[in-house]
Amino acid sequence: MSRVLYLLSCAAQPVQHLDRAVRLAQREGWEVCLGLTPTAAAWIAADLDGLVELTGRPIRSAQRMLGETSPWPDPDVSVIAPATLNTVNAIALGLTPNWATGHAVEVIGRRRPLVVMPCVNSEYARHPQFDRSVDALRGAGVRVLLGGPDGFVPRPPGEGEPDRYPWSLALEAAGELAAGRPE
Repeated sequence: MSRVLYLLSCAAQPVQHLDRAVRLAQREGWEVCLGLTPTAAAWIAADLDGLVELTGRPIRSAQRMLGETSPWPDPDVSVIAPATLNTVNAIALGLTPNWATGHAVEVIGRRRPLVVMPCVNSEYARHPQFDRSVDALRGAGVRVLLGGPDGFVPRPPGEGEPDRYPWSLALEAAGELAAGRPE
């Protein structure tokens, strides 16, 4: 029986390489269900059919209609990567402006495994609310991958390397949480 990974992505440049993350996760034995913020879905609209074919599942970017059942199995682990400043702050504050943040807020409430790997520039990362949000998420049991060798390292604006986003770190953390190994 395969493990189910919800991979939810935001409108940050690494979303252009989401297929790499899906393939890597599949090689590691995950059944991948993709969710996108509405802006991320718009950014990669030309790639959505290929991603549906790759995962074999519909991509979600909006709430289900009343009475509609989920097209996905329940997740073993949810990963939000890349997570923008807006998404990190929204989740930490319990705000649900879109399906991806709503899912994350619910996962925290259910005390289910959640990994968040930001993708923010160094100026955004210096905003005081960002540190408060990261601390709040960690305090709620969320594995936040930020800084050092085990997480995303913010770079100055315009100096990001979206093709080098460390997807493998998020998937490694997901595997550890699925196996019941805490941080």
